[in-house]
This record gives sequence, C-alpha cells and structure tokens, in this order.
Amino acid sequence: MNANKLPLDELSIEQLYNTEPATFEVPIYQRNYAWEEDEIAALVQDIRDAFDAHKSAYYIGTLVVFDRGDNKLEVIDGQQRLTTIYLLLKALKINHKNQLTYRARKRSQDTLVNFDTENSDLGIKAGFEYAKKAVENIDDGFKQYLLHNVHIIRYKVSKDVDLNHYFEVMNSRGEQLEKHEIVKATLGGKLSEEDLAKFVNIWESCSEMNVYVQQKYPESAAFGNKLNEWQNPTFDTLPSRDSENAKKSILDFCEGSVEELKQSAQNDNPDTFQPIIDFPNFLLIVLKITRMSEMDFVPTDFILDDKELIKQFDKDLQTADFAKKFAVNLLKAKYLLDNYIVHHTNSEDKPDTNPWQLRKYQKDKIENLSADKQIQDELVHLLSMFEVSFSAKQRKNYLFYCLLHLFNDTDINHYLTFLRNLADKYFYDVYLTSENLNESNNRPLPNSFDKTVLKDNKLDVAISNQSPNFNGIYGDGCELTKGIQLFVFNYTDYKLWKKYADELRGEGRKEGNPIRQKFFDDLGCSDFGLEFFDKFYFSRTRKSLEHYYPQNKVSENLLLTAAQINCFGNFAMIGSDANSSGSDWDPSTKLSHYTDSKTPKVSVASIKFMIMMQVCRDNASTRAADEQWIFEDIQRHQGKMIKILTNV
Repeated sequence: MNANKLPLDELSIEQLYNTEPATFEVPIYQRNYAWEEDEIAALVQDIRDAFDAHKSAYYIGTLVVFDRGDNKLEVIDGQQRLTTIYLLLKALKINHKNQLTYRARKRSQDTLVNFDTENSDLGIKAGFEYAKKAVENIDDGFKQYLLHNVHIIRYKVSKDVDLNHYFEVMNSRGEQLEKHEIVKATLGGKLSEEDLAKFVNIWESCSEMNVYVQQKYPESAAFGNKLNEWQNPTFDTLPSRDSENAKKSILDFCEGSVEELKQSAQNDNPDTFQPIIDFPNFLLIVLKITRMSEMDFVPTDFILDDKELIKQFDKDLQTADFAKKFAVNLLKAKYLLDNYIVHHTNSEDKPDTNPWQLRKYQKDKIENLSADKQIQDELVHLLSMFEVSFSAKQRKNYLFYCLLHLFNDTDINHYLTFLRNLADKYFYDVYLTSENLNESNNRPLPNSFDKTVLKDNKLDVAISNQSPNFNGIYGDGCELTKGIQLFVFNYTDYKLWKKYADELRGEGRKEGNPIRQKFFDDLGCSDFGLEFFDKFYFSRTRKSLEHYYPQNKVSENLLLTAAQINCFGNFAMIGSDANSSGSDWDPSTKLSHYTDSKTPKVSVASIKFMIMMQVCRDNASTRAADEQWIFEDIQRHQGKMIKILTNV
C-alpha cells in the first residue's frame, strides 16, 4: 500500500454506530457543535429526497478518525456531521451501541446523555430540538433508509502513526485542518483532566475575536467584580469550570422555544465588532510576548505569520507549565486587545462617522477608554493610523509592540506617549533610514521593525536617526523616487491632524483669528474650514497612490518631467474607486470632480490631499487651467509637509 494513502472504509450509519464497537471522542481542538436549523433541515431533506428517488445509497461526506486504541476513535474531521447524525438517531429514538463523547467538555458530554440537564451545552440542546423538528412525521421506511442506505466515507488513521506528522502531511496537501486546533490539542494534552477543562475554557473564550473576552469569560478572578480590570491571576487561581455568571440555566428556557433560547444567547453578547486580527495570528503574538523573557530567545527569528504557527510552538514548549503560562497570557492579551486597541464597527466607512472605536468593557456598560476627549481622539487616530497602514492579519508588528507595552503598563497617559514615540520611531528609524529599506521600492526590509524597536528584548522607542534625509529617499523632483509606502502618508495625515488639535482651540478656532490664519499659512493654502479636520479619520479604503499631476500628461507637454511628478509633493493616498476613474485627469479637473457631491468623500478625505486641492483652488483665480498645479507648487507643498513632519 502507498504509505501516503489512508485506510478508507465506506460505512452505513448502522455500521458506523452499531456494527464495529467504537467510542467516538471529540477532542478539545475541535470547535463546539454549531449546526443551525437550516443545515440540519437541509441534510434531512436531502436524505428524504434520496429515499423518495429510491437511490441505493446517499453519501453524506467523509469522517476522519485517529485510532487511539481500546476502540476509541478521535474525531479529526467531520465532527459537525457526526454529531448531527447522533442527534437524528436520538430524535428518532433509534438505539445504537457506539457512543459519541466530548473529551474535556463536561457540559457537552452531559448534554449528549441528557438533553434536559440544567447546565446544558446550548448548541447541542438547540441542535437536538432542530433535529426533532426536522424528522417530524418520518415513517419507519425512512428510518431504515437512514440506517442502511446513508453512507459515510471513513478514513481511519492508525494508532501507530504520529498524529502531529499526520497533521503536517494533511496541511501540505491543502486539507482544511486548523493549525490553532492542533496547537490546542498539543498543549492541552500535557495537562491533567481538571486543568485541561480550565485550559479549554480559556482558549475557547479567547478564540471569538469579535466579542469582548469578558463577555465570554465573565470571571471576577480574572477581571474583578466589574469585569473591567486585570487581576493578575495565576492559572491555579482561575476557576476550574465555566462560570455561571451571565449564563442562564436551561431551566429558564424549558417553557420557551428554541428561537427564544437563541435570542437570549444573543442578548448575552450585545457588542460585537470587526476584529483587526484572526485567532491564529493572535496566538503568535501572545507566544512571542510569552517568550520575550527567555534568555536565549531571538525575536528577529520569530515570524508573525500563521503559516509558521505549528513550527513556532515547537516541542521544547510542550510542557504543562508552559501550557498554563500561555493560557494566562492568552487571556490577558485578549483583554488588552479588546479594551486597549481600536476595533472597527460592523458598519461601512461613512464620511460623518468614525468607525474606529476604543472602548472599555465593564458590567452593564461599555465606555471610551479615556474620559478626556482630547486623549481619546488621539489614541484612536494613532492606533487606527497603524492599523490601516498594516491591515494584513499577518506580521502585525505594531500590535505586538502595543500589547508588549500594555503587559507591563496600562496607564493611559503613558500609553499615549508610547504610541506617539512608536509612530515617530517608525518614521525616522525605519522609513527615513535607508539601510532598513529595500533598494528597489523603499519597502521596509524583513526584521527591520524588530531590529529597530527591540533592544535586548526590551522596547526602545527613542529615535536614533538624528539626521533624516527625506528628499534623499522620497525624491525632490531631480530624480525618480523608488517608492513611498502607505505609512508615510498616514503618518503625514496624523501629524497634520495633531497640529490642528494642538493649535486650534478656543478663540483660535474662529475664522479670521491670527492663530487660525497662521495654521493655514503653515499648511501652504488658504482657509478651507475646520469641519474636515473635526470629522477626519483613517479609512481602510484609502490605499491607492494618486499622482495629483497625472503621469499621462508628462508626455503631452514639457511643463513637468517624470522625476518632478514622482516625488512626495505630488502624491496622495486616495480610494481606489476614485483613483480608477480619475487617474488621468489634470489637477483642475480632479478638483472639480473630487469635490462634487457624487464622489465618495471617504475616498478623497486625506488631509494632505485636501491641502493639495486647496492650493489648486487658490491658484484658479490667477492661472490658466493647465497651470494651477505646477512644479513650483509641488516643491513648496513638499517643503511645507516636511517641515510639519520633522517639527522644524
């Protein structure tokens, strides 16, 4: 037999649950049962259709199990389908010899034995109700068809096969096996049964990335009586079982419908959001934080990419003590992520509403992290600036640095200072330091962030580059720039907004006030109002590089050269929807189109771009249409921006 070919059996439901003695064990790395009414009803209807059509066999997919010996089969893949069949057998009152068990999930296991137990698994309980509803009015002929003509393809992995090696082989083949579930199984396998249940409870509570962790793990031992402050627990001081806080007894729903049960569960989770990172990549950040205290740990060798997840949790870390330490750090990191890092609302970006929120959870209410509006606004702008600059869920170095800082210090004022310094550090010591940039496109080199921000495995955000040469890297019109990265533009917008927030307060906001006049003079344009600054936020849609003076016009006349239009002063970030339609327009045409009512305002709402368009508008009264944005304007604008960027 080919060594890479797994043993394959075609089994009827009767053979699966009655003929060959077995106990099916759902391991801790599998998700909770989650099939909804539509999925269960669709499966039953498909079987009914096959029965009515007199098909000799109806196939319901594959089941992959690992032979652990003693007739115990660990369910690797197909758990949802296998549990659904089990629920249908129960709903139809069909006897079966083989059992389905949930290892280390007492609530789930108790529910499979008694669906009316007080502390039920709500997913399994609801699934059983859906199954009963789906098989109403089923006759004996259908029951026999279900048992003997519904078939499943089973792959049995032999007990002498290394399961971790099996996972690696399956992943190399592109099979849909979750790496983080393998890590959970590996770490959890080192713990006692009681500790394992605690570990799984923490892990699963943290895995729901769109919900505050305090809502999934409402434990005072971890977060205090108000669920709003980290209590520095140890693994041993955390509760051994699921908290009964914020979890209603199944008895409360005995008289109600399944729909009411579902609605109540939804009410227990009132605030959801769009997460900025997925669970596997978040695990890597937590692992890196956990390992930073190790004497021989080299952070530049650690890659924040979920492709490396299993590799980074190497065998040296697979101990009970490490599993406990990691579980506590996972819980703490999720608390910090949810409460101290921005998240995006579930709505789309709109011109008048900032979708980025920085809110802290406590019992019965969620409020801004800082009560000081000025501090709150700057925290939101700094964090969202980083996020829209590094939106990929992999290699979120900035997020690692933020959480590493917060692990030791959650003082809001200190946090704001750290974020300001981190932004400056990125700008000066990475994006204005040529040895940290790729020679072909000015993209930061691999490890340039860790090499710059971490010294002796500690955060160091003091600026080293005391002689930045902006024009030398990003062009001054004499030669083509090699490229300008998104962070540089977002950092520019942040500095422009910060200048506005610092300088225009009180009397200085009034039109005609000398302070306000000087502010716009520093920007290099006339006054275009303050409403834009008040409503400004960093949109995820602005990622397209725009030449304000278009490239196609260079070949049509001799007003500007390719080098002159490919420098920082002629670039802005804009939404791809606006850029795709107007990239070839001349500056005066762009001005009229981008400021009309039909153009999505979010797409063009970069402060730098607004300044560029205002300069063009200022020139309209004294210049011809094709001379409203010329190289002298580009040079002057670039000089103004550099002065603001470098605080000269």
